[in-house]
Formats: sequence, structure tokens, C-alpha cells
Amino acid sequence: MVNLKINNKEVQVKEGTTILEAAAMVGIKIPTLCYLKDINEIGACRVCSVELKGKDTLVAACNTKVQEGMEVITNSKKVQHARRMNVEFILSQHNTDCTSCTRSGNCTLQEVANTLNIGHLRFPRTPEKKPWNPDFPLIRDTDKCIKCMRCVQICEKVQSLGIWDMVNTGKRTSVNVGDNKKIEETDCAVCGQCVTHCPVGALYERDDCEIFMDAIRDPEKIVVVQIAPAVRAAWGEGIGLPKQMATEKRMAAAVRLLGADYVFDTNFSADLTIMEEGTEFIERMQHPDDYQWPMFTSCCPGWVRFLKSQYPDMTPNLSTAKSPQQMFGAVVKSYYAKLLDVDPSRIFCASIMPCMAKKHECAIPVMNDAGAGQDVDLALTTRELDRIIKAEMIIPELLPEEEFDMPLGVGTGAAVIFGATGGVMEAALRTASYVLEGHNPDPDAFKVVRGMEGIREAEIEIAGIKVKAAVAHGLGNARKLIEKCRSGEADYHFVEIMACPGGCAGGGGQPIHDGVEMADVRGAQLYELDRNNPLRFSHENPSVIQAYKDYFEEPLSHKSHELLHTDHDAWKMPGEA
Repeated sequence: MVNLKINNKEVQVKEGTTILEAAAMVGIKIPTLCYLKDINEIGACRVCSVELKGKDTLVAACNTKVQEGMEVITNSKKVQHARRMNVEFILSQHNTDCTSCTRSGNCTLQEVANTLNIGHLRFPRTPEKKPWNPDFPLIRDTDKCIKCMRCVQICEKVQSLGIWDMVNTGKRTSVNVGDNKKIEETDCAVCGQCVTHCPVGALYERDDCEIFMDAIRDPEKIVVVQIAPAVRAAWGEGIGLPKQMATEKRMAAAVRLLGADYVFDTNFSADLTIMEEGTEFIERMQHPDDYQWPMFTSCCPGWVRFLKSQYPDMTPNLSTAKSPQQMFGAVVKSYYAKLLDVDPSRIFCASIMPCMAKKHECAIPVMNDAGAGQDVDLALTTRELDRIIKAEMIIPELLPEEEFDMPLGVGTGAAVIFGATGGVMEAALRTASYVLEGHNPDPDAFKVVRGMEGIREAEIEIAGIKVKAAVAHGLGNARKLIEKCRSGEADYHFVEIMACPGGCAGGGGQPIHDGVEMADVRGAQLYELDRNNPLRFSHENPSVIQAYKDYFEEPLSHKSHELLHTDHDAWKMPGEA
């Protein structure tokens, strides 16, 4: 243990603790801006500067370890002056048009400036402005970047892609896409983790809110909205709605009030995905010599982009099943259009997703199998949904709960856990067990695949068949797992991978809480919804059963292959041969 004083308060902490951590333990707040624990502890912004008794130079509290007898002063005149000057210098190179920024009211720079009582700027503003492709799902405003390097570190340390880098030198130093590339020329997975970890509004999703509202206002369009499982665990956060009020039924009511003609649950197509992907896995297990192993899940478009760019020779390992988003779009513009007896070209299919990569996925040219344009016309993030709700002056807490529309509004507990890491694997194993053994297992029999460890392994016996399974979340962990497979260190049959840490619950399109990871909290909420659902197996979803009876015949049928599966080699990543 180390003994020290902070603002004359005696403190005892473990050796190796930073001043920032030690101060927090005794309720003393030190402001930070660039700091992210275990990821970005470089002291670049100097906002956390503190004074050490007997030292002339201020030190960064975020990366200075405590020492025996150290005396720290966090609020001296010298410290306050230095912090104000540092923040004012940052603001001098920052676009301070806060009212038109997506992060206004949820911006760490804004909060720090207000805390330090910076009412005016003494230095001329010279923000850097560089062009950006406005059609790419990920948008970067150079003039808002504060050069904190969080995006650089997240992309390199957590996602292992290294898309961002420091460019130029001296006062011209800036953050931009590495190797002098344009963003659309890179291997960016569009996972959005750089967005959720940016302290300001320099990075954000392409705003498609107006396109959605234009479709709502078009009398010729039939607007069908699907809402992903992980959205229900987070949508209330961005509008200040407490958990007990932010229910999925109130969410459905809010979206219906926006003007959507039909509001459905992506859980329906998540169950459909399990039927197709689970059956495909069984087919591969029965004919192992015909396939590359292991079989990878294909629900996450960020992960699919990663695999195609980093390990293109393993693309055949991906399940051919489309993601729930894309299955839903194909179903709506074929089976559901037939039920409505309308021309599918009139249907505008929009999805609300916890994900930014879904914007890329729905625009892939080959995702148009229903023959009425793109199967999914538009994907919005959870953050965009919250912005639209606020812009349309809807007060969700005053809305009565409403059910999703039928028949595509039915989802099981197996579907809702798609939003948590390990959920797809668990849902698939529940149904695979039923198919192979002829009866339902205990719904929680496969909970061994749950958890927040980066890589989880399990060997599960079903009908005498030993299935070697693995789950990984975060692309850095995905890379580690793949390298284990390629080196022969690991041997799996079935692997689930999600691009974002924590899975979709921690997706790049979810509400942002700077410095706080919410995936485990949201994931726990999804498992709670699973436990409380009377239906916990995808094969028991009555709407899915009816869809097969009336239209798709059976999993892996010709019709199913035509509409619910895809060829991952039919489109290319930048640089892919």
C-alpha cells in the first residue's frame, strides 16, 4: 500500500494506482478528456493536470502513479490556470457550433469547458477542415477533432484494424485515415466503436433521419419498420426514459406515432435466421468433407467485412444465411407483400438497429432478392431513433404500451438474446438440440456460452455428437480466435463472432455514455426478457411456422435459398481480388 495526501486528505491505495484513480476513491473529481482506462492513458490533453508539492512542473493524473509520501493538489490556482489554457487552446482548433452538433449536451469537451467556466475564447479559431465522403456510413468532421487519439487506440488495440493514424507533424499534426487513403478505400468494418468512444462530435453515423421522415410523409409508400432486439435495451437512454418506462411495447407505440404503417420486431427474423442457420449447421455436420471449418455466424455485417478484408480465404466458412435485418427485408417484400396484396415496390422497409454497419449491409447491391429494389431501404441507429422522437415532439412516457403488428411481430426469448454476445450461439444450440434429439432441452442448458470474456469455448454434446463451439466479441478477439484456428491450436465446429465488444448491446449505433461501457447491463436486460418470454425456442415461433407452411416450405428449401441466403463472394471489399 502507498500513503499520500490529496488536497491535504490522507489516502492509502495500492501500489501502481494512478493519481486519477486515487482521487476518485476519496471523492475528488479530476476532469479528463482524452482518457480511456486501459486504452488511452497518454495524457495528451493535459486536462487532468495536477500539482505535486515540491515539483515545478504539473503532471497528468491519468498516467502518473502514486508514490509514498506524495502530496497532490488538484485545485490550485496554477492547476486551474493550466487547465483553462489547455481547454481554450483545444477550443481554438475546434468547431464550436455546438447547437448543430449531434453530441450537443452529451459532449465531454462541452462539459469540461462549462465546468471550468470558460465563457469566451481569447484565441482566434482555426479549425482544420478536410473533405469527406458524405455517402459513407461513418462520417468524420475534421474541424471537431481534438486529437485525443481515442479513435486511433480503440481501432488498433480493441478492433485490431488500425484505420486511424496521426498524420503530419508539429502544429499540423492531426488524426486522419492512415496510409493517405480515403475511408471507402480502407478495411474499415464500420463497427462504430471509434464513434462511441469519441469524446466529441468528430465522428458519427451518416444521418438518414430525413430520408426516413420523407418516406413517412409519402402517401404512396407503405412504411414498414423493424426494430432489432438490442435497441429495446438502450433506446430510453438517449431520451432520459427510465428502464421501467422504456419497454419494447412503448417503443413500438412511439415508432407507430411517428407515422409508420407497420411496426414489426426483428426478433421474428432472428428466429427465422436460427431455423436457416441451424439447419445449415446440421447439414454441414452431416457432410463435413464438403465444407471448410469452422462454420462462422453471419449475422454481424461488421464481422463479415472484417473477415472478407483480413482473411478472404475463409469467406466460405461463413454461414450463407442472411442477417436477421436482411431476412426481414426479403420477407416483407415477398411473403408479407403477398399477404397485404400490394405491389412490393410500394413498400419502404426501414430498420432500427444498434449498429452502424447495417447502413452498409442494406446497401450491398446483391441484397435485393425480393425483386423490388433493395430488400431493406434504410437502416437507422438507436441514436437516430432517439433524435427523431425528440424532433417530432413525442413524449414516450405519456404513451400507452402497444403491441407489435402481426404476423411479423412475434419473437421468442431465443431471438431477443441475439443482442448479447453468445446469444446467437445459444439460440442455435437450443434448436439444434431439438432437431437432433426430438425434444426441447432445458432453455438454459447452453448458458455456458454467456459472459463477457473476449473468447469463450465450450464442448457440447447433442444426440451423441460433440460440438466444439466458440464465441468471440470485439474484432481484436476475433483475430486471436482465427489465428488459433489457422495455426491448429484450436479446432471448432461452430463459431459466433460479433464485431462490437459485448455484441449488439454494445453496438456502434447505441446511445453514448462517455467512459462507461453499457453492453453488460443491456445484455443482462435481454436475458431477463428471454427468461420472461413464454416462448424460448425459435422453432416454436408460430409466425415462423406459418411462414414456412404458407410460403418458404422448409429451411434450406429452394425458396429459402433464394430469399434468405446470400453469396458472400458476390461483393468485394476494397483491395479484395
